[in-house]
Amino acid sequence: MALIQTMYNLLWGDIVQIPLPGGSTLGLSLLVMILIPAGIYFTVRTRFLPFRLFPEMVKITLESHRKEEQAGISGLQALIVSTACRVGMGNLVGVVAAISAGGAGAVFWMWLIALLGSSTAFIEATLAQIYKEKDPLYGGYRGGPAYYLHKLFIREGSKRKRSIVASLFALSGLICWCGISQVTSNSISSAFENAFHIDPLYTTILLVILAAIVVLRKNATVKVLDLIVPVMAACYFFITIFIIVKNAQLLPAVFQRIFAEAFGLRQAVSGGIGAVIMNGAKRGLFSNEAGSGSAPCAAAAADISHPAKEGLLQSLGVFIDTLVICSCSAMVMLLTPESLTTGLEGMDLLQTAMRYHLGEFGVIFIAVILWLFSFSTFLGILFYARSNVAYLFGDNWISQTLYKILALVMLFVGGLAAYQFVWDLGDVGVGLMTVFNMIALVPLAPKALASLRDYEEHEMKRRKS
Repeated sequence: MALIQTMYNLLWGDIVQIPLPGGSTLGLSLLVMILIPAGIYFTVRTRFLPFRLFPEMVKITLESHRKEEQAGISGLQALIVSTACRVGMGNLVGVVAAISAGGAGAVFWMWLIALLGSSTAFIEATLAQIYKEKDPLYGGYRGGPAYYLHKLFIREGSKRKRSIVASLFALSGLICWCGISQVTSNSISSAFENAFHIDPLYTTILLVILAAIVVLRKNATVKVLDLIVPVMAACYFFITIFIIVKNAQLLPAVFQRIFAEAFGLRQAVSGGIGAVIMNGAKRGLFSNEAGSGSAPCAAAAADISHPAKEGLLQSLGVFIDTLVICSCSAMVMLLTPESLTTGLEGMDLLQTAMRYHLGEFGVIFIAVILWLFSFSTFLGILFYARSNVAYLFGDNWISQTLYKILALVMLFVGGLAAYQFVWDLGDVGVGLMTVFNMIALVPLAPKALASLRDYEEHEMKRRKS
């Protein structure tokens, strides 16, 4: 327990304090000091890709990705899998927590981090495509950071089967995803108990049975996510858009508040500007997962015509997660009178906001949508785990099935009780994944940048001519 807490503090705690006007300090965690400079660097090196090539990202998403001779999943399906994990409970409760701790100004910094993270997501997804391998168990392809870390540290022709750093990444991922399994089921059972007064035991049993039916079948995960993710994202998006349009007259004041509190003198003088910046930054980093190495595990599985195409799709995934879904949650919160939400936090705060806008239907809607978000996250992380299990234990069904059973056990345990240790374990896992992944991204970035140049010079020009 003490070791996990120490590692959590090292990765997510403020290890550097920068004095700010008004007596405030800007606390920087190790992950913030790694990811934000990396995001700036990749944004500059890709010549501001999120802005410059956004129309291209949308165009790729809308085109047909299914080929007759396709060996694996399509690029769009890989985007759906990664979106299933990005668009989870962090987009609901996490955004609420960021605003509670850092105020409305945290939303601006969340947006900024997402724009930087889009470039990082492009680099890691493109590298996953470049270094992907054939998957002898599931068919199609597999890969991710463990595989491009292997190529970075193990020379061609070497007798070593595994890289230490790549193995540590794979192990960190498996630990993280077990932790997330418990967190997701606990969120679901709590939300259903609040909304429908259903005993957590019954909710958890049903959840585990449904999850087992999907994940223990060979290739059912992607098919189910193809159905769930677009539906849940569209439902949440349109309901929140309805709320926003209904309160359109308040939007100018909300945006004024966001920008005023992001840079405002009041926050600086009161000593709170550091909390505003860092809560938005940390929520943005944790929500969109850019740089953590999770999404590349899905990106590598795509059978797509050019590596940079998948990079652009995954870059768009960060936009969908933070600039669309997280912003929807933020607007629901900020359009609710502060007098109703003072002193509340987490799910209680979000359900109160939805009750204000939509009555009791809002509470029920949030419970159902959280179920879909969390269930799809669980399916997505089990898809991610495939390549990491294979890297550590080889190509065999025994290790693949045992990890799925372990995750299902964690899903069951988490639905019955909340353990802070498990939350910290998940945070430590994703933190370690990020550190190991970033070891590879900077030295291998030229490969991804070369792929981007090739795509722009040949694929895009040929289409225009």
